[in-house]
Amino acid sequence: MSDAEPKGLGKNAANYGDREFALYLRRSFAASMGYTRDALSRTTVGVVDTASDLNNCHRSVPDLIDAVKRGVMLSGGLPLAFPTVSLCEPVLNPCSMHYRNLMALDTEAMVSAQPMDSVVLIGGCDKTVPAQLMAAISADVPAVMVVTGPMSANRYQGERLAACTDCRRYWARYRAGDVTEARINEVENALAVTAGTCGVMGTASTMACIAATLGFMPLEGASAPAVHADRLRIAEEAGRLATGLKRRPSEIVTLKSLENAMRVLLALGGSTNAVVHLAAIAGRAGLKLDLKRLDAMSEETPVLVDLKPTGEGYMEDFHFAGGMRALLWELRGLLHLDTVDVHGLTLAERIGDGSHFVDRTYIKAFDNPVTPVGGLVALYGSLAPDGAILKRSAATPALFEHEATCMVFDGVEDLARRIDDENLAVDANTIMILKNAGPLSPAGMPEAGYLPIPRKLARAGVKDMVRMSDCRMSGTAFGTVVLHISPEAAAGGPLAFAETGDRVRLSVKDRTLDLLVDEATMAARRAAWTPPVKPKRGWDRLVFEQVNQAPEGADLRFLTPCGE
Repeated sequence: MSDAEPKGLGKNAANYGDREFALYLRRSFAASMGYTRDALSRTTVGVVDTASDLNNCHRSVPDLIDAVKRGVMLSGGLPLAFPTVSLCEPVLNPCSMHYRNLMALDTEAMVSAQPMDSVVLIGGCDKTVPAQLMAAISADVPAVMVVTGPMSANRYQGERLAACTDCRRYWARYRAGDVTEARINEVENALAVTAGTCGVMGTASTMACIAATLGFMPLEGASAPAVHADRLRIAEEAGRLATGLKRRPSEIVTLKSLENAMRVLLALGGSTNAVVHLAAIAGRAGLKLDLKRLDAMSEETPVLVDLKPTGEGYMEDFHFAGGMRALLWELRGLLHLDTVDVHGLTLAERIGDGSHFVDRTYIKAFDNPVTPVGGLVALYGSLAPDGAILKRSAATPALFEHEATCMVFDGVEDLARRIDDENLAVDANTIMILKNAGPLSPAGMPEAGYLPIPRKLARAGVKDMVRMSDCRMSGTAFGTVVLHISPEAAAGGPLAFAETGDRVRLSVKDRTLDLLVDEATMAARRAAWTPPVKPKRGWDRLVFEQVNQAPEGADLRFLTPCGE
Protein backbone atom coordinates (compact mmCIF):
# COMPACT_ATOMS: atom_id res chain seq x y z
CA MET A 1 0.00 0.00 0.00
CA SER A 2 1.24 3.50 -0.88
CA ASP A 3 1.31 6.23 1.75
CA ALA A 4 0.42 8.82 -0.91
CA GLU A 5 -2.87 10.68 -0.55
CA PRO A 6 -5.64 8.71 -2.29
CA LYS A 7 -6.91 10.12 -5.58
CA GLY A 8 -10.12 9.82 -7.56
CA LEU A 9 -12.38 6.99 -6.49
CA GLY A 10 -9.78 6.04 -3.90
CA LYS A 11 -10.72 9.08 -1.81
CA ASN A 12 -13.12 8.97 1.14
CA ALA A 13 -13.52 5.21 1.29
CA ALA A 14 -16.58 3.94 3.16
CA ASN A 15 -15.83 2.90 6.70
CA TYR A 16 -16.08 -0.90 6.89
CA GLY A 17 -12.82 -1.39 8.77
CA ASP A 18 -11.30 -2.75 5.56
CA ARG A 19 -10.30 -0.06 3.09
CA GLU A 20 -9.43 -2.43 0.26
CA PHE A 21 -12.83 -4.09 0.50
CA ALA A 22 -14.51 -0.68 0.55
CA LEU A 23 -12.79 0.28 -2.70
CA TYR A 24 -13.50 -3.12 -4.23
CA LEU A 25 -17.19 -2.68 -3.40
CA ARG A 26 -17.18 0.89 -4.73
CA ARG A 27 -15.67 -0.22 -8.05
CA SER A 28 -18.13 -3.07 -8.42
CA PHE A 29 -21.09 -0.76 -7.92
CA ALA A 30 -19.57 1.76 -10.35
CA ALA A 31 -19.15 -1.07 -12.86
CA SER A 32 -22.90 -1.61 -12.73
CA MET A 33 -23.24 1.83 -14.34
CA GLY A 34 -21.05 0.74 -17.26
CA TYR A 35 -17.78 2.40 -16.27
CA THR A 36 -14.58 0.73 -17.40
CA ARG A 37 -11.61 0.18 -15.10
CA ASP A 38 -9.77 2.82 -17.13
CA ALA A 39 -12.51 5.39 -16.50
CA LEU A 40 -12.53 4.61 -12.79
CA SER A 41 -8.79 5.21 -12.57
CA ARG A 42 -9.06 8.82 -13.73
CA THR A 43 -9.09 12.06 -11.77
CA THR A 44 -12.66 12.56 -10.57
CA VAL A 45 -14.41 15.91 -10.88
CA GLY A 46 -17.66 16.32 -9.00
CA VAL A 47 -20.32 18.41 -10.74
CA VAL A 48 -22.96 19.93 -8.47
CA ASP A 49 -26.41 19.60 -10.04
CA THR A 50 -28.89 22.25 -8.85
CA ALA A 51 -31.50 21.72 -11.54
CA SER A 52 -35.07 21.75 -10.27
CA ASP A 53 -38.51 22.01 -11.84
CA LEU A 54 -39.20 24.61 -9.15
CA ASN A 55 -36.20 26.79 -10.05
CA ASN A 56 -36.70 28.78 -13.24
CA CYS A 57 -33.27 30.40 -12.89
CA HIS A 58 -31.69 26.95 -13.22
CA ARG A 59 -33.54 25.44 -16.14
CA SER A 60 -30.37 25.57 -18.23
CA VAL A 61 -28.39 23.54 -15.67
CA PRO A 62 -28.70 20.19 -17.54
CA ASP A 63 -27.06 21.78 -20.59
CA LEU A 64 -24.33 23.29 -18.42
CA ILE A 65 -23.65 19.91 -16.81
CA ASP A 66 -23.22 18.34 -20.23
CA ALA A 67 -20.76 21.06 -21.21
CA VAL A 68 -18.81 20.72 -17.96
CA LYS A 69 -18.62 16.95 -18.42
CA ARG A 70 -17.34 17.45 -21.95
CA GLY A 71 -14.55 19.69 -20.65
CA VAL A 72 -13.58 17.20 -17.95
CA MET A 73 -13.42 14.30 -20.39
CA LEU A 74 -11.44 16.33 -22.94
CA SER A 75 -8.88 16.81 -20.17
CA GLY A 76 -8.79 13.12 -19.30
CA GLY A 77 -10.87 13.22 -16.15
CA LEU A 78 -14.03 11.46 -15.00
CA PRO A 79 -16.97 13.81 -14.34
CA LEU A 80 -19.51 12.70 -11.74
CA ALA A 81 -22.62 14.82 -11.28
CA PHE A 82 -24.64 14.73 -8.08
CA PRO A 83 -27.70 16.67 -6.84
CA THR A 84 -27.94 19.11 -3.98
CA VAL A 85 -30.57 21.44 -2.60
CA SER A 86 -31.71 24.04 -5.15
CA LEU A 87 -33.07 27.41 -4.02
CA CYS A 88 -35.35 29.71 -6.01
CA GLU A 89 -36.35 33.04 -4.49
CA PRO A 90 -40.04 33.24 -5.53
CA VAL A 91 -41.12 29.69 -4.66
CA LEU A 92 -39.87 29.06 -1.10
CA ASN A 93 -41.73 29.68 2.15
CA PRO A 94 -41.03 31.61 4.27
CA CYS A 95 -38.19 32.76 1.97
CA SER A 96 -35.09 31.42 0.25
CA MET A 97 -32.72 33.04 2.77
CA HIS A 98 -34.12 30.74 5.45
CA TYR A 99 -32.65 27.80 3.51
CA ARG A 100 -29.35 29.25 2.27
CA ASN A 101 -27.45 27.66 5.15
CA LEU A 102 -29.23 24.35 4.58
CA MET A 103 -27.98 24.32 1.00
CA ALA A 104 -24.49 25.24 2.19
CA LEU A 105 -24.56 22.39 4.71
CA ASP A 106 -25.83 19.90 2.13
CA THR A 107 -23.24 20.95 -0.45
CA GLU A 108 -20.37 20.92 2.05
CA ALA A 109 -21.33 17.46 3.28
CA MET A 110 -21.62 15.95 -0.20
CA VAL A 111 -18.40 17.55 -1.48
CA SER A 112 -16.53 16.43 1.64
CA ALA A 113 -17.89 12.90 1.81
CA GLN A 114 -17.79 11.75 -1.80
CA PRO A 115 -14.72 10.75 -3.84
CA MET A 116 -13.74 13.80 -5.87
CA ASP A 117 -10.44 15.52 -6.53
CA SER A 118 -12.14 18.80 -7.41
CA VAL A 119 -15.65 20.10 -7.93
CA VAL A 120 -17.52 22.34 -10.34
CA LEU A 121 -20.28 24.29 -8.59
CA ILE A 122 -23.21 25.10 -10.88
CA GLY A 123 -25.53 27.71 -9.42
CA GLY A 124 -27.18 31.00 -10.22
CA CYS A 125 -30.23 32.03 -8.22
CA ASP A 126 -29.71 34.55 -5.41
CA LYS A 127 -28.88 32.33 -2.41
CA THR A 128 -27.39 29.47 -4.44
CA VAL A 129 -24.05 31.07 -5.29
CA PRO A 130 -23.26 32.23 -1.72
CA ALA A 131 -24.35 28.86 -0.33
CA GLN A 132 -21.98 27.08 -2.71
CA LEU A 133 -19.07 29.41 -1.95
CA MET A 134 -19.63 28.97 1.78
CA ALA A 135 -19.65 25.20 1.30
CA ALA A 136 -16.56 25.22 -0.89
CA ILE A 137 -14.54 27.11 1.70
CA SER A 138 -15.63 24.80 4.52
CA ALA A 139 -15.07 21.59 2.52
CA ASP A 140 -11.84 23.09 1.13
CA VAL A 141 -11.88 20.88 -1.96
CA PRO A 142 -10.52 22.65 -5.10
CA ALA A 143 -13.56 24.26 -6.70
CA VAL A 144 -14.57 26.11 -9.86
CA MET A 145 -17.87 27.95 -10.21
CA VAL A 146 -20.22 28.15 -13.19
CA VAL A 147 -23.28 30.37 -12.93
CA THR A 148 -26.36 29.97 -15.09
CA GLY A 149 -26.07 33.58 -16.28
CA PRO A 150 -28.61 36.39 -16.60
CA MET A 151 -31.76 36.26 -18.71
CA SER A 152 -31.95 38.41 -21.82
CA ALA A 153 -34.11 41.52 -21.85
CA ASN A 154 -37.37 41.32 -23.75
CA ARG A 155 -38.70 43.84 -26.27
CA TYR A 156 -42.24 44.77 -25.32
CA GLN A 157 -44.29 47.53 -26.94
CA GLY A 158 -41.38 49.88 -27.43
CA GLU A 159 -39.51 49.22 -24.17
CA ARG A 160 -37.11 46.65 -22.80
CA LEU A 161 -38.13 44.52 -19.85
CA ALA A 162 -36.39 41.97 -17.63
CA ALA A 163 -37.10 40.70 -14.15
CA CYS A 164 -37.20 42.00 -11.61
CA THR A 165 -36.67 45.77 -11.44
CA ASP A 166 -39.26 46.14 -14.18
CA CYS A 167 -41.56 43.78 -12.24
CA ARG A 168 -41.44 46.15 -9.28
CA ARG A 169 -41.79 49.26 -11.44
CA TYR A 170 -44.94 47.96 -13.10
CA TRP A 171 -46.35 46.65 -9.83
CA ALA A 172 -45.85 50.05 -8.20
CA ARG A 173 -47.68 51.68 -11.11
CA TYR A 174 -50.47 49.13 -10.78
CA ARG A 175 -50.83 49.89 -7.05
CA ALA A 176 -50.91 53.60 -7.88
CA GLY A 177 -53.70 53.05 -10.39
CA ASP A 178 -51.58 54.01 -13.42
CA VAL A 179 -51.71 50.48 -14.90
CA THR A 180 -54.90 48.50 -15.37
CA GLU A 181 -55.39 44.91 -14.27
CA ALA A 182 -55.56 43.82 -17.91
CA ARG A 183 -52.25 45.54 -18.59
CA ILE A 184 -50.47 44.10 -15.53
CA ASN A 185 -51.63 40.60 -16.53
CA GLU A 186 -50.24 41.14 -20.01
CA VAL A 187 -46.92 42.44 -18.69
CA GLU A 188 -46.65 39.41 -16.41
CA ASN A 189 -45.77 37.23 -19.41
CA ALA A 190 -43.29 39.74 -20.83
CA LEU A 191 -40.99 40.24 -17.84
CA ALA A 192 -38.98 37.01 -17.92
CA VAL A 193 -38.87 35.29 -21.30
CA THR A 194 -35.58 33.35 -21.36
CA ALA A 195 -33.66 31.06 -19.08
CA GLY A 196 -31.41 32.70 -16.51
CA THR A 197 -31.33 34.86 -13.43
CA CYS A 198 -32.74 38.40 -13.17
CA GLY A 199 -31.48 40.51 -16.05
CA VAL A 200 -30.41 43.47 -13.90
CA MET A 201 -27.71 44.04 -11.29
CA GLY A 202 -29.69 42.23 -8.61
CA THR A 203 -28.36 39.77 -6.08
CA ALA A 204 -27.72 36.92 -8.52
CA SER A 205 -25.64 39.06 -10.89
CA THR A 206 -23.89 40.84 -8.01
CA MET A 207 -22.85 37.50 -6.49
CA ALA A 208 -21.70 36.21 -9.88
CA CYS A 209 -19.45 39.26 -10.25
CA ILE A 210 -18.16 38.78 -6.71
CA ALA A 211 -17.43 35.07 -7.32
CA ALA A 212 -15.41 36.03 -10.39
CA THR A 213 -13.56 38.75 -8.46
CA LEU A 214 -12.69 36.33 -5.67
CA GLY A 215 -11.21 34.02 -8.31
CA PHE A 216 -13.66 31.12 -8.52
CA MET A 217 -14.42 31.56 -12.23
CA PRO A 218 -13.17 33.37 -15.34
CA LEU A 219 -14.15 37.03 -15.50
CA GLU A 220 -16.42 36.63 -18.53
CA GLY A 221 -18.29 33.90 -16.67
CA ALA A 222 -19.93 36.51 -14.45
CA SER A 223 -22.04 38.13 -17.13
CA ALA A 224 -22.44 36.03 -20.29
CA PRO A 225 -26.17 35.69 -21.00
CA ALA A 226 -27.75 32.38 -20.05
CA VAL A 227 -28.90 31.71 -23.60
CA HIS A 228 -25.66 32.67 -25.36
CA ALA A 229 -23.40 29.95 -26.75
CA ASP A 230 -20.54 31.47 -24.75
CA ARG A 231 -22.24 30.23 -21.59
CA LEU A 232 -21.76 26.61 -22.72
CA ARG A 233 -18.18 27.28 -23.78
CA ILE A 234 -17.50 28.79 -20.35
CA ALA A 235 -18.94 25.64 -18.73
CA GLU A 236 -16.77 23.42 -20.92
CA GLU A 237 -13.70 25.44 -19.96
CA ALA A 238 -14.63 25.10 -16.29
CA GLY A 239 -14.60 21.33 -16.72
CA ARG A 240 -11.16 21.50 -18.34
CA LEU A 241 -9.76 23.73 -15.62
CA ALA A 242 -11.24 21.69 -12.78
CA THR A 243 -9.39 18.57 -13.94
CA GLY A 244 -6.15 18.51 -12.01
CA LEU A 245 -7.01 21.63 -10.04
CA LYS A 246 -4.90 21.88 -6.87
CA ARG A 247 -5.48 25.30 -5.33
CA ARG A 248 -8.00 25.17 -2.46
CA PRO A 249 -10.71 27.74 -1.66
CA SER A 250 -9.00 28.60 1.63
CA GLU A 251 -6.07 29.89 -0.44
CA ILE A 252 -8.38 32.03 -2.56
CA VAL A 253 -10.53 33.79 0.03
CA THR A 254 -8.13 36.10 1.84
CA LEU A 255 -8.47 39.53 3.41
CA LYS A 256 -7.15 41.06 0.18
CA SER A 257 -9.54 39.19 -2.11
CA LEU A 258 -12.40 40.03 0.27
CA GLU A 259 -11.55 43.73 0.00
CA ASN A 260 -11.44 43.41 -3.79
CA ALA A 261 -14.93 41.90 -3.68
CA MET A 262 -16.14 44.78 -1.51
CA ARG A 263 -14.72 47.28 -4.01
CA VAL A 264 -16.52 45.57 -6.87
CA LEU A 265 -19.78 45.48 -4.93
CA LEU A 266 -19.58 49.23 -4.42
CA ALA A 267 -18.58 50.02 -8.01
CA LEU A 268 -21.42 47.89 -9.37
CA GLY A 269 -24.03 49.67 -7.28
CA GLY A 270 -24.70 46.06 -6.34
CA SER A 271 -27.22 44.33 -4.13
CA THR A 272 -27.41 44.96 -0.39
CA ASN A 273 -27.85 41.20 0.02
CA ALA A 274 -24.24 40.77 -1.04
CA VAL A 275 -23.15 42.37 2.24
CA VAL A 276 -24.78 39.56 4.23
CA HIS A 277 -23.51 36.88 1.85
CA LEU A 278 -19.96 38.25 1.76
CA ALA A 279 -19.95 38.36 5.55
CA ALA A 280 -20.93 34.67 5.62
CA ILE A 281 -18.33 33.74 2.98
CA ALA A 282 -15.67 35.65 4.90
CA GLY A 283 -16.75 34.00 8.14
CA ARG A 284 -16.22 30.53 6.66
CA ALA A 285 -12.63 31.56 5.91
CA GLY A 286 -12.11 32.87 9.44
CA LEU A 287 -12.33 36.50 8.30
CA LYS A 288 -14.67 39.32 9.24
CA LEU A 289 -16.40 41.76 6.93
CA ASP A 290 -16.10 45.09 8.71
CA LEU A 291 -19.10 47.34 7.92
CA LYS A 292 -17.14 50.42 8.93
CA ARG A 293 -14.37 49.45 6.54
CA LEU A 294 -16.99 48.93 3.81
CA ASP A 295 -18.37 52.37 4.53
CA ALA A 296 -14.92 53.96 4.35
CA MET A 297 -14.26 52.21 1.03
CA SER A 298 -17.59 53.50 -0.26
CA GLU A 299 -16.36 57.09 0.08
CA GLU A 300 -13.46 56.43 -2.31
CA THR A 301 -15.03 53.90 -4.70
CA PRO A 302 -17.20 55.37 -7.48
CA VAL A 303 -20.18 53.62 -9.03
CA LEU A 304 -19.04 52.85 -12.58
CA VAL A 305 -21.78 50.54 -13.89
CA ASP A 306 -24.96 52.09 -15.26
CA LEU A 307 -27.45 49.25 -14.87
CA LYS A 308 -30.86 48.86 -13.32
CA PRO A 309 -31.98 49.20 -10.57
CA THR A 310 -29.69 52.23 -10.12
CA GLY A 311 -29.20 53.02 -13.82
CA GLU A 312 -30.61 52.18 -17.22
CA GLY A 313 -28.92 49.10 -18.67
CA TYR A 314 -29.31 45.33 -18.31
CA MET A 315 -26.79 42.59 -17.63
CA GLU A 316 -26.49 41.72 -21.30
CA ASP A 317 -25.41 45.35 -21.89
CA PHE A 318 -22.76 45.05 -19.17
CA HIS A 319 -21.42 41.85 -20.72
CA PHE A 320 -21.15 43.24 -24.24
CA ALA A 321 -19.77 46.53 -22.92
CA GLY A 322 -16.68 44.73 -21.64
CA GLY A 323 -17.97 43.11 -18.46
CA MET A 324 -15.82 42.41 -15.46
CA ARG A 325 -12.49 42.86 -17.24
CA ALA A 326 -13.40 46.42 -18.24
CA LEU A 327 -14.74 47.22 -14.77
CA LEU A 328 -11.71 45.84 -12.93
CA TRP A 329 -9.37 47.74 -15.24
CA GLU A 330 -11.05 50.99 -14.20
CA LEU A 331 -10.78 50.00 -10.53
CA ARG A 332 -7.21 48.68 -10.73
CA GLY A 333 -5.76 51.56 -8.70
CA LEU A 334 -7.94 50.54 -5.73
CA LEU A 335 -7.47 46.77 -5.99
CA HIS A 336 -5.02 44.25 -4.57
CA LEU A 337 -3.68 43.04 -7.91
CA ASP A 338 -1.55 40.27 -6.40
CA THR A 339 -4.51 38.11 -5.32
CA VAL A 340 -4.71 34.80 -7.18
CA ASP A 341 -7.58 32.79 -8.64
CA VAL A 342 -8.12 29.03 -8.45
CA HIS A 343 -5.70 28.52 -11.33
CA GLY A 344 -2.90 30.61 -9.80
CA LEU A 345 -3.33 33.67 -12.03
CA THR A 346 -2.99 37.04 -10.33
CA LEU A 347 -5.74 39.59 -10.67
CA ALA A 348 -3.34 41.76 -12.67
CA GLU A 349 -2.87 38.92 -15.16
CA ARG A 350 -6.60 38.31 -15.38
CA ILE A 351 -7.40 41.98 -16.06
CA GLY A 352 -4.85 42.24 -18.87
CA ASP A 353 -3.11 45.24 -20.38
CA GLY A 354 -6.05 47.54 -21.06
CA SER A 355 -6.45 46.61 -24.71
CA HIS A 356 -9.97 45.28 -24.13
CA PHE A 357 -13.10 46.77 -25.66
CA VAL A 358 -15.29 48.97 -23.46
CA ASP A 359 -18.61 50.69 -24.12
CA ARG A 360 -18.78 53.80 -21.95
CA THR A 361 -22.57 53.81 -22.15
CA TYR A 362 -22.65 51.15 -19.45
CA ILE A 363 -19.15 51.03 -17.93
CA LYS A 364 -17.93 54.50 -17.07
CA ALA A 365 -14.33 55.69 -16.80
CA PHE A 366 -12.98 56.06 -13.27
CA ASP A 367 -12.80 59.86 -13.66
CA ASN A 368 -16.31 60.09 -15.13
CA PRO A 369 -18.42 57.83 -12.88
CA VAL A 370 -22.14 57.32 -12.53
CA THR A 371 -21.68 58.66 -9.01
CA PRO A 372 -18.37 59.61 -7.34
CA VAL A 373 -19.01 57.47 -4.27
CA GLY A 374 -20.02 53.85 -3.73
CA GLY A 375 -23.55 52.52 -3.69
CA LEU A 376 -23.74 51.43 -0.02
CA VAL A 377 -23.36 53.06 3.37
CA ALA A 378 -23.33 51.64 6.88
CA LEU A 379 -25.37 53.26 9.64
CA TYR A 380 -25.02 53.05 13.42
CA GLY A 381 -26.94 54.53 16.32
CA SER A 382 -29.42 53.85 19.08
CA LEU A 383 -31.72 51.96 16.69
CA ALA A 384 -28.86 49.95 15.14
CA PRO A 385 -26.03 49.50 17.67
CA ASP A 386 -24.42 46.79 15.52
CA GLY A 387 -25.13 48.44 12.21
CA ALA A 388 -27.53 48.70 9.29
CA ILE A 389 -27.17 49.17 5.53
CA LEU A 390 -28.64 51.69 3.09
CA LYS A 391 -28.19 51.53 -0.70
CA ARG A 392 -27.77 55.21 -1.42
CA SER A 393 -27.28 54.62 -5.14
CA ALA A 394 -30.91 53.44 -5.31
CA ALA A 395 -32.31 55.98 -2.83
CA THR A 396 -33.72 59.51 -2.98
CA PRO A 397 -31.09 62.07 -1.88
CA ALA A 398 -33.77 64.40 -0.53
CA LEU A 399 -34.56 61.75 2.10
CA PHE A 400 -30.95 61.19 3.23
CA GLU A 401 -31.40 63.58 6.19
CA HIS A 402 -34.81 62.79 7.61
CA GLU A 403 -36.48 62.89 11.02
CA ALA A 404 -40.14 61.98 11.49
CA THR A 405 -42.62 59.93 13.46
CA CYS A 406 -42.81 56.26 12.53
CA MET A 407 -45.47 53.72 11.67
CA VAL A 408 -44.44 50.30 13.01
CA PHE A 409 -45.53 46.97 11.54
CA ASP A 410 -45.03 43.99 13.83
CA GLY A 411 -44.09 41.36 11.25
CA VAL A 412 -44.86 40.66 7.61
CA GLU A 413 -48.41 39.50 8.32
CA ASP A 414 -49.19 42.78 10.08
CA LEU A 415 -47.66 44.65 7.15
CA ALA A 416 -49.79 42.79 4.60
CA ARG A 417 -52.92 43.29 6.68
CA ARG A 418 -52.63 47.05 7.25
CA ILE A 419 -50.49 48.63 4.52
CA ASP A 420 -53.44 49.47 2.25
CA ASP A 421 -55.87 50.49 4.98
CA GLU A 422 -57.29 53.82 3.88
CA ASN A 423 -57.26 54.90 7.54
CA LEU A 424 -53.55 54.12 8.05
CA ALA A 425 -52.10 57.18 9.79
CA VAL A 426 -49.22 57.87 7.41
CA ASP A 427 -48.18 60.61 5.02
CA ALA A 428 -45.20 61.04 2.72
CA ASN A 429 -42.95 62.08 5.63
CA THR A 430 -43.75 59.08 7.85
CA ILE A 431 -40.93 56.60 8.46
CA MET A 432 -42.32 53.11 8.01
CA ILE A 433 -40.69 50.39 10.13
CA LEU A 434 -41.04 46.62 9.81
CA LYS A 435 -39.76 44.57 12.75
CA ASN A 436 -39.64 40.87 13.65
CA ALA A 437 -38.55 39.88 10.15
CA GLY A 438 -34.85 39.13 10.79
CA PRO A 439 -32.96 35.82 10.62
CA LEU A 440 -34.24 34.68 14.04
CA SER A 441 -37.86 35.35 13.20
CA PRO A 442 -40.31 32.87 11.65
CA ALA A 443 -40.16 35.08 8.54
CA GLY A 444 -36.52 34.05 8.03
CA MET A 445 -35.14 37.44 6.90
CA PRO A 446 -37.21 37.80 3.70
CA GLU A 447 -36.93 40.46 1.01
CA ALA A 448 -39.72 42.41 2.68
CA GLY A 449 -37.64 45.47 3.61
CA TYR A 450 -38.88 47.19 0.48
CA LEU A 451 -42.20 48.00 2.14
CA PRO A 452 -44.75 48.97 -0.50
CA ILE A 453 -45.86 52.57 -0.59
CA PRO A 454 -49.35 52.58 1.01
CA ARG A 455 -51.89 52.50 -1.78
CA LYS A 456 -53.52 55.78 -0.79
CA LEU A 457 -50.13 57.54 -0.98
CA ALA A 458 -49.11 55.79 -4.20
CA ARG A 459 -52.30 57.03 -5.83
CA ALA A 460 -51.45 60.52 -4.62
CA GLY A 461 -48.12 60.34 -6.46
CA VAL A 462 -45.72 59.38 -3.65
CA LYS A 463 -42.82 57.44 -5.21
CA ASP A 464 -40.50 56.94 -2.22
CA MET A 465 -40.56 57.01 1.57
CA VAL A 466 -38.02 56.18 4.27
CA ARG A 467 -38.46 52.53 5.20
CA MET A 468 -36.55 50.51 7.81
CA SER A 469 -36.40 46.88 8.86
CA ASP A 470 -34.31 44.02 10.22
CA CYS A 471 -34.78 42.03 7.00
CA ARG A 472 -33.55 42.36 3.42
CA MET A 473 -34.76 43.72 0.11
CA SER A 474 -34.28 42.40 -3.38
CA GLY A 475 -31.18 43.54 -5.18
CA THR A 476 -33.51 44.56 -7.99
CA ALA A 477 -35.39 47.05 -5.79
CA PHE A 478 -34.90 50.77 -5.28
CA GLY A 479 -35.89 53.35 -2.69
CA THR A 480 -34.69 54.92 0.56
CA VAL A 481 -34.64 51.67 2.47
CA VAL A 482 -32.60 50.92 5.62
CA LEU A 483 -31.93 47.19 5.98
CA HIS A 484 -30.38 44.53 8.21
CA ILE A 485 -30.88 46.56 11.41
CA SER A 486 -28.86 44.72 14.03
CA PRO A 487 -29.47 43.34 16.57
CA GLU A 488 -32.81 42.36 15.10
CA ALA A 489 -36.08 42.71 17.00
CA ALA A 490 -36.39 38.96 17.72
CA ALA A 491 -32.96 39.09 19.41
CA GLY A 492 -34.13 41.87 21.71
CA GLY A 493 -32.43 44.69 19.83
CA PRO A 494 -33.70 48.28 20.18
CA LEU A 495 -35.86 47.74 17.09
CA ALA A 496 -38.05 45.43 19.20
CA PHE A 497 -39.08 48.40 21.33
CA ALA A 498 -39.90 50.88 18.57
CA GLU A 499 -43.58 51.84 18.60
CA THR A 500 -45.84 53.75 16.25
CA GLY A 501 -45.57 57.47 16.98
CA ASP A 502 -41.92 57.37 18.07
CA ARG A 503 -39.58 59.77 16.33
CA VAL A 504 -36.69 58.33 14.34
CA ARG A 505 -33.76 60.18 12.77
CA LEU A 506 -31.80 59.04 9.69
CA SER A 507 -28.63 60.86 8.70
CA VAL A 508 -26.66 59.52 5.76
CA LYS A 509 -24.17 62.37 6.19
CA ASP A 510 -23.42 61.39 9.80
CA ARG A 511 -24.04 57.66 9.17
CA THR A 512 -26.49 57.54 12.07
CA LEU A 513 -29.82 55.86 12.74
CA ASP A 514 -31.45 56.78 16.01
CA LEU A 515 -34.64 56.00 17.88
CA LEU A 516 -35.47 59.24 19.74
CA VAL A 517 -36.99 57.69 22.86
CA ASP A 518 -35.75 58.44 26.37
CA GLU A 519 -34.00 55.72 28.35
CA ALA A 520 -36.72 55.43 31.01
CA THR A 521 -39.33 54.65 28.36
CA MET A 522 -36.98 52.17 26.70
CA ALA A 523 -36.30 50.46 30.02
CA ALA A 524 -40.03 50.03 30.64
CA ARG A 525 -40.53 48.58 27.17
CA ARG A 526 -37.60 46.17 27.61
CA ALA A 527 -39.05 44.96 30.89
CA ALA A 528 -42.39 44.23 29.22
CA TRP A 529 -40.87 42.48 26.20
CA THR A 530 -41.49 38.76 25.65
CA PRO A 531 -38.83 36.82 23.71
CA PRO A 532 -40.03 34.80 20.70
CA VAL A 533 -41.10 31.19 21.17
CA LYS A 534 -38.59 28.56 20.09
CA PRO A 535 -39.82 26.41 17.15
CA LYS A 536 -40.63 22.84 18.11
CA ARG A 537 -38.53 20.88 15.65
CA GLY A 538 -36.60 20.51 12.43
CA TRP A 539 -34.71 23.09 10.43
CA ASP A 540 -36.66 25.99 11.96
CA ARG A 541 -35.48 25.04 15.43
CA LEU A 542 -31.87 24.57 14.34
CA VAL A 543 -31.88 28.01 12.72
CA PHE A 544 -33.42 29.59 15.81
CA GLU A 545 -30.76 28.06 18.05
CA GLN A 546 -27.76 28.70 15.80
CA VAL A 547 -28.25 31.63 13.43
CA ASN A 548 -25.96 34.65 13.69
CA GLN A 549 -27.00 38.24 13.12
CA ALA A 550 -26.69 40.02 9.78
CA PRO A 551 -23.21 41.54 10.36
CA GLU A 552 -21.86 38.00 10.76
CA GLY A 553 -23.64 36.87 7.61
CA ALA A 554 -26.66 35.19 9.25
CA ASP A 555 -24.72 31.91 9.09
CA LEU A 556 -25.19 29.09 11.58
CA ARG A 557 -22.66 29.33 14.38
CA PHE A 558 -21.72 25.65 14.34
CA LEU A 559 -20.78 25.93 10.66
CA THR A 560 -18.22 28.69 11.25
CA PRO A 561 -14.57 27.89 12.06
CA CYS A 562 -14.93 28.81 15.73
CA GLY A 563 -18.21 26.91 16.00
CA GLU A 564 -19.74 29.40 18.38
